[in-house]
Amino acid sequence: MENSSLNLSSRALLLFLVLSVAALLIAPRQAHAARPFFVFGDSLVDNGNNDYLATTARADSPPYGIDYPTHRPTGRFSNGLNIPDIISEALGAESTLPYLSPQLAGERLLVGANFASAGIGILNDTGIQFLNIIRISKQLEYFEQYQTRLSSIIGVEQTQALVNQALVLITLGGNDFVNNYYLVPFSARSRQFSLPDYVVYIISEYKKVLRRLYELGSRRVLVTGTGPMGCVPAELAQRSRTGECAVELDRAANLFNPQLIQMINELNSEIGTSIFVAVNAVQMHMDFIHDPQAYGFVTSKIACCGQGPYNGLGLCTPLSNLCPNRDLYAFWDAFHPSERANRIIVRQILTGTTEYMHPMNLSTILAMDAKV
Repeated sequence: MENSSLNLSSRALLLFLVLSVAALLIAPRQAHAARPFFVFGDSLVDNGNNDYLATTARADSPPYGIDYPTHRPTGRFSNGLNIPDIISEALGAESTLPYLSPQLAGERLLVGANFASAGIGILNDTGIQFLNIIRISKQLEYFEQYQTRLSSIIGVEQTQALVNQALVLITLGGNDFVNNYYLVPFSARSRQFSLPDYVVYIISEYKKVLRRLYELGSRRVLVTGTGPMGCVPAELAQRSRTGECAVELDRAANLFNPQLIQMINELNSEIGTSIFVAVNAVQMHMDFIHDPQAYGFVTSKIACCGQGPYNGLGLCTPLSNLCPNRDLYAFWDAFHPSERANRIIVRQILTGTTEYMHPMNLSTILAMDAKV
């Protein structure tokens, strides 16, 4: 009886040890099963970095964040979630924290980081009126710094593997027109370059940024083109008498976006594989700008929050006009889509045809990478 009892105890102990080891092996994978995600760019994707800076480009007061889970401003230029948040949802992950957030430490670094900063562009002189913002060169420096920080926790090889595996989103270009070339009549850049030459110049500078991302380990990068800059409420208020999209900014978008796709194709050819994926943001927006009712919006011209014609003048503040139902408006403020519009855009990023995503959509990327 004693031997039998001992055997049972030994077997139970052995089973316990096996299960314990299995649990230890499985638990970290479950805790961090979601794909790491890094975000670079401007106010369309800033999750709150500018809240930590002395800048005028910030969204830290109501009614920003009115539809966010906390119903408080978060630094996002949105009534609720922005594009990176909704992509994180699709990845089954928590939203990436702003890189400047003190909360981004320890295990939370494994989720990724958001380096974006409202007001910036491809060029360093874009957004100078906003004073202290994180220009793209600095965002890339922070990405290097992030990797050093993570290496001290999980080691250099594991950090490199995490960065290689991660999804990256970069959104640049709009401010190089709105807050640089067309900021004032006869701006320095518009005196220096004709519009076609300016587009060629900023595309060549963007190529350097993307190549640097590759050198820093990025292997899956979504690159968004500009939205329909001439159709946002701010430009309608300043440049349109009849509600038609502003011709010059439309022309800029129509020059920039095809050349961006061409540059991405060239870069992928030089590298030898499809690292960079072009996101046709202008087409995604134009669908609901041309036919807002088909997407459940009452208007794509008037911002939900603002003042003046089309609610397109000045900033969204507690004193602004505010629509009661944000889901009915394609634009939240003078420049930025509402959360519901962001969800429509992300749906196309996930499942859109090559008209929207070139050479493939995000669902295809995730399915391909899951097989590796």
